[in-house]
Amino acid sequence: MDTGEQQSQKDSQEQVGWFSAGVGSVGAASFFSDSGHEIATAVMPSFLTSTLHASPGALGLVEGVSDALTGVAKLAGGPLANDPARRARIATGGYLGTALATGAIGLAATVWQVGVLRALAWASRGVRSPARDALLTSLAPRRAYGRAFGLERAGDNLGAVAGPLLAALLVSLVGIREALYFAALPGLLAAVAITVAGREARRTLTEPAARRRIRLNVKELRRAGMTRALVPVAMFEVGNVAVTLLILRATQLLHHGTRDLAAATSLAVLIYAAHNAFAAVVAYVGGHWIDRSGPRGAFATGGVLYLAAYGMFAVSWHGWPPLLAAFVLAGSGIGLVETAESTLVARMLPDELRGSGFGLLGLVQSAGDFASSAAVGLLWTFLSPTVGFAYAAAWTGASAVAVWALRSLRVTSGQSR
Repeated sequence: MDTGEQQSQKDSQEQVGWFSAGVGSVGAASFFSDSGHEIATAVMPSFLTSTLHASPGALGLVEGVSDALTGVAKLAGGPLANDPARRARIATGGYLGTALATGAIGLAATVWQVGVLRALAWASRGVRSPARDALLTSLAPRRAYGRAFGLERAGDNLGAVAGPLLAALLVSLVGIREALYFAALPGLLAAVAITVAGREARRTLTEPAARRRIRLNVKELRRAGMTRALVPVAMFEVGNVAVTLLILRATQLLHHGTRDLAAATSLAVLIYAAHNAFAAVVAYVGGHWIDRSGPRGAFATGGVLYLAAYGMFAVSWHGWPPLLAAFVLAGSGIGLVETAESTLVARMLPDELRGSGFGLLGLVQSAGDFASSAAVGLLWTFLSPTVGFAYAAAWTGASAVAVWALRSLRVTSGQSR
């Protein structure tokens, strides 16, 4: 069956609804996996500094190397995901690798062991991402890509709410090292869920898919308009700072007057949970909007919301309501932007290029996030946090303008103009 026939079959399924066991399983996999590695992320600072007696610099090095590997792994996993016959196995293996490596961190006795295991977990996470996204496009009708990716992003962000809460509970019940062991369990459930999605995807094929060559297909991606479409994406990501900097900013501002550092930290983390909750809701609702109007408007709106959020972070508020508003704006913005970016790639590219497209998108996201966090961190240190967040706001606002200037992003109702 060729790509056109497969797409016609999927489109005919929309008359009975876009949601299926396969689409739901992908969303469940994102929820469980994010819950697991967010448990580890929440516990890691205390595990390294208190249990292993490492310095904060060691924590930064471990996280920095792991984040860099994620982007490289996404680019490498893209060509592998071009082949429908490999997608389910790559996705399952990636989720399984992330779960096992994350849980094994609890066995580490030295900082370098933590670094190796964290890097392995994040590399597995990167390799699986293009396969998961390509798998999702094979399960959802074309006109429902926005809703499908909105559901997947909602699951991911809800996992980011559940993970830290589970971490706090586990640390109080079993301890720091033991909490890391439990972090593997949600990841194993994620591997089961994505396996179910892979089986559902195979059922949509009336005959085995032909094997495809493993290559990045840069020329084909450029010809399809991918590199041009990534310009506003790159601009946004260069301004999209790590949420840890937002939490640090909130903590420092809330540590004021009679509120001590512990209370300020707890309040900042609670506000951050609201960020993830809003990201989940807006991603799901935004997916419906994208299916009706295309990804361009949602992306631009997300950029404007980030401009407003960073503008608020640039001001020295000491009360929690303005900081909550800033986190809600940022969460709403990322819910729209991430859903729009994934839907854009799914609509713009044919099936045989989607894996490479998702891999390239992942590399741009990871590289941009690293550059933005480094730049804002340096501006914060040597000038002021106001200058750092003004810099980030300028980039995200500029991305909203750029997305309207590029006709290549005018993709509506499943068709390019």
